[in-house]
Amino acid sequence: MNLKEFCLQIRKDIIQEIGTFGVGHIGGSLSIVEILAVLYNNYMNFDPNDPKKEGRDRLIVSKGHAGPAVYAVLANLGFFDKSWLLTLNKPGTNLPSHCDMNKTPGIDMTTGSLGQGFSCAVGIALGSKLKHDNAKIYTIIGDGESQEGQIWEASMFASHNRLDNLIAFLDYNGAQIDGEIIDVCSILPASDKWRTFGWHVIEVRNGNSCEEIDDALRLAQILENKPCMIVANTTKGFGIPFVEKAGVNNHSMNISKEQLEMALDELNKQER
Repeated sequence: MNLKEFCLQIRKDIIQEIGTFGVGHIGGSLSIVEILAVLYNNYMNFDPNDPKKEGRDRLIVSKGHAGPAVYAVLANLGFFDKSWLLTLNKPGTNLPSHCDMNKTPGIDMTTGSLGQGFSCAVGIALGSKLKHDNAKIYTIIGDGESQEGQIWEASMFASHNRLDNLIAFLDYNGAQIDGEIIDVCSILPASDKWRTFGWHVIEVRNGNSCEEIDDALRLAQILENKPCMIVANTTKGFGIPFVEKAGVNNHSMNISKEQLEMALDELNKQER
């Protein structure tokens, strides 16, 4: 399965997860599919049969409400049976709305309280440095999440400690639960802020392009002495037209059975 096919499958699984439950965080799940696909298929060192293996690369999705996307990837890579996906957010599930390391194999950190996952990623990167285990630590933060002061405290700590084993993504899709980022509390100019805080910065014009994400990650692997932030300009709800069209309302939205079928039909057409 090539990366394009993998991404289409992940989108099908995301809409199935959320459509089966009837509501969920679909916009920000769909926006990071390409980031996850390239990371897990081309860069990360992991073992689905030993999810806690020492020295593995780690991914901390600080915007933990994007759990449905992460779950879809982990299921397709064999961390757990794909039947779990249809239990999203239901009583007794191992796949809660937000990522939980105590419930889901392959989740490296419990996240969802915005800002905290990023701090954990920084701490894990420091621990990896101290152990000399050569692991890469990856993390994904949201643009709305970037309004949290904790993000910037952690960013200063990471640059001060020269954590060049830490590669972060800013999922810049321009929207958050309350509206457009520029209206609620603008984080622009995002790239300049991260440079000022002592990070290498790579800008990706189209964060929903596997090729552009791959190019950025290839460069990030060789940068030294500073952590690296990849600013990925993405589209919230990317890949499913009616979700994209919903705009800021797709942060968390109801998905009817009819919409589920419509989305799957559209994705099947893209596959052909």
